[in-house]
This record gives sequence, C-alpha cells and structure tokens, in this order.
Amino acid sequence: MVNIFTRKITDELTSLVKQMDVVVGKNKSDRMASFVVLLTDDPDEGEEQLAAFAKKHKIKNIPLTVFDGLAGPPAYKIAKDAEQTVLMWQRARVKANHAYTAGKLSDKEVKLVLNSTKKILP
Repeated sequence: MVNIFTRKITDELTSLVKQMDVVVGKNKSDRMASFVVLLTDDPDEGEEQLAAFAKKHKIKNIPLTVFDGLAGPPAYKIAKDAEQTVLMWQRARVKANHAYTAGKLSDKEVKLVLNSTKKILP
C-alpha cells in the first residue's frame, strides 16, 4: 500500500501520482494499491479539486480522497512542515517513509519514491 498525503496539489505531486498510477496498474496482480489524501481545512473544495485532478490527468488506479484538517490523521504522525508525505506499508508495517517540504519533491525524488515500491512488492 502506498499512501500519498499532500497539503497542496503541485506539478511535482501530479508527476508522482500519474507515474504511481501506472505502477499500481502494472502490479495489480500483486495486489498493489495506493491512494492520495489531500489534507485540507476545506474538504468540499478539496473534493472538487481532486475530482478535477482525476479527470484531467486520467487517474484510473488510485482513489483520491480528502481529510478534514491540515494535520492529517493523528495515527500517521504527518510532519507539520511536510507538503507531501509518502508512506509505503506492507502487512501493517511501514517499509518506506518519504516526506518533502514545499518545493522539495523533485523529479529525482519522484524516481526515488517510485523505486521504493520494490520494498512492498513480492
């Protein structure tokens, strides 16, 4: 499972989600899954943003959802200064944790995140 938490929809996030959508699609037989959670104080606006995002970028394999509150779910302990946080887990154990402050999710980091999916695949 790949959880992508974000506080903002950016070009870098778009790149990551589009590429992760392809990876998930290619690994469905291994039961790979992912979802994106927009952390926001305005869930209604967030839902509209995500619906437009999914349609525009033709996201097919990754559900997009919102969480009411910028802090995110308390159990996930999302860093308050992270614009994006990517958690990968398998059998309830975190196998990778990537957190990025604003502007730090570069193309190089997107490749690193995508490469980390090997940690959760058989």
